[in-house]
Amino acid sequence: MSSKQVDLFVIGGGSGGVRAARIAAQHGAKVMMAEEYRMGGTCVIRGCVPKKLFVHAGRYAHDLEDMAGFGWRVSGVEFDWLTLIANKDKEIARLEGLYRKNAEAAGVEIVASRAVVAGPTTVRIVATGAEIEARHILVATGAKPASGPDIPGRELAITSNEAFHLPRFPERVLVQGAGYIAVEFAGLFRALGALTHLVFRGAQILRGFDDEVRAHLASEMVKQGIHLHAGATLAKIEAIAGGKKVTLSDGSAVEVDEVMLAIGRSPNTEGLGLEAAGVKLDAAGAVEVDAASRSSVPSIYAVGDVTDRVNLTPVAIREGHAFADTVFGGKPWSVDHSGIASAVFSEPEIGTVGLTEAGARAVCPKVDVYKTTFRPLKATLSGRDTRVFMKLVVDATDERVVGCHIVGEGASEMIQLAAVAIGMGARKSDFDRTVAVHPTAAEELVTMRTKAS
Repeated sequence: MSSKQVDLFVIGGGSGGVRAARIAAQHGAKVMMAEEYRMGGTCVIRGCVPKKLFVHAGRYAHDLEDMAGFGWRVSGVEFDWLTLIANKDKEIARLEGLYRKNAEAAGVEIVASRAVVAGPTTVRIVATGAEIEARHILVATGAKPASGPDIPGRELAITSNEAFHLPRFPERVLVQGAGYIAVEFAGLFRALGALTHLVFRGAQILRGFDDEVRAHLASEMVKQGIHLHAGATLAKIEAIAGGKKVTLSDGSAVEVDEVMLAIGRSPNTEGLGLEAAGVKLDAAGAVEVDAASRSSVPSIYAVGDVTDRVNLTPVAIREGHAFADTVFGGKPWSVDHSGIASAVFSEPEIGTVGLTEAGARAVCPKVDVYKTTFRPLKATLSGRDTRVFMKLVVDATDERVVGCHIVGEGASEMIQLAAVAIGMGARKSDFDRTVAVHPTAAEELVTMRTKAS
């Protein structure tokens, strides 16, 4: 017997769920939300935010090296891992409090418990057994790190979840994977001083990115001393005195302090009762939804990584907002999942938006490519062996810029504004007539004139 009725019940207090709950409440809906762990979801608690803080920590190490070329003399500098962890935890706690405060201020009732779907319009609070009747249910439970094949010793490995809470800094680390999380953690561990190995089964890192971007970053990682093991997987992990021994699929072995699995993420739908309620899931367990984020059950919706569309926090936020406006605000709209900019906080970082060169050639009759690689101004005095890479992909039939790809310091900041221009249909001539800001790396985006192909 349902003890309470609401207009909307949100399962999951991450970025997408909180945005949907807040906007729905502001539209006058009676909203309840359940979160079994901490408010803020993966991004705030154990994803984007703490990861970027760690990346900043690693960049200070590079800055200390670079300072000598600019006349600074620094001695006696030490890095303390536990100080980083403690300060990161304080910031995460602050952000979690803001998420909770903002949701409650909008009128959302938050329940600290796991919740499961008990029917098309019924949610059960696991902690109390209470059943809530809801006109609409929104699933926003995100995704979790994939554990991969059940190899011997897999339980000895960590994922990104545990990496944010290690009691000591690993002096030797092996990361398995080739995506965002893998290359980011490999870069930050190396920057903080760890002997770092990156193992991946493909021929190159970052599948789906522009091929030249992938090759450029791989080259930069090798320069930094990261050991890349292409075409390999983990066969076995063993506990040994002082660490762990990892045997790779090619028969070689590496001894490290920590092994981190970063081989993808799985939609968090297990045990939620979705299939019993009639909700269709795909082969990976993601909720199948239409453009309005509605599942196969008309009263049940889903947003964010649990739908496995574009797994980025800002996308989840927009999906949640669109859902709330459409269902409760009388202002229907849907998220355009094309042309979304993204950044990889590797070292150096990547900013990318639009089509890769290969992707453009598959859909455009003729493609023009403009690219450049150069030593950044800072490196001329620091002596650091690093180069920036930039690339514009142009549909030659109408000169629209359909792709922009940057590898180098500040790439994430540059790509945000490039995305505005590309989203508005900017042509190469628009880039060309823009006066450069000098001396900057970004000026290269508006000064490239010679076609590479």
